[in-house]
Amino acid sequence: MDTGFQNVRLNATNQHLTALANAGAAAFGHTATLRVDRALAQLLRLRVAQLNNCSYCLLVHHAAARTADIPSAKVETLTAWWETHLFTEEEQAALAYAEALTRAADATVNTRLQEAHDRMAAHFTEDEILEIVGVVINMNVWTRLKLAEGAMPTTATPG
Repeated sequence: MDTGFQNVRLNATNQHLTALANAGAAAFGHTATLRVDRALAQLLRLRVAQLNNCSYCLLVHHAAARTADIPSAKVETLTAWWETHLFTEEEQAALAYAEALTRAADATVNTRLQEAHDRMAAHFTEDEILEIVGVVINMNVWTRLKLAEGAMPTTATPG
């Protein structure tokens, strides 16, 4: 089945908004060249799409995960990554950070962003952490943009 997309709320054609989103994609999107492992960056993108319930981004980043040769078991269990032994300590630290940054409004004294950062700092250099931050922020920009547009997957009509 071919899938198309239809914006049901608005078309984000504002030049400044589009420039912001495109700059993030060029620097941290799934075609960008990063120091961070390609599969890890893709897992982070997909997890942010899941957290933000962006159906457009879910389709795009499930396909990108296949292209990045991420084992299907990792992709299929990503919504409960902490309940598996499939993810490395590095991946777990980065996923926990991506969740904490994406859900910053849910932070409490018991779930602080600092703890997620410290966990990640045990596995990554400062430059790698900055790239992970960029990947997560970029995905949060894109998921919110696509949600604002109402980018709804539809069955593509032939011809």
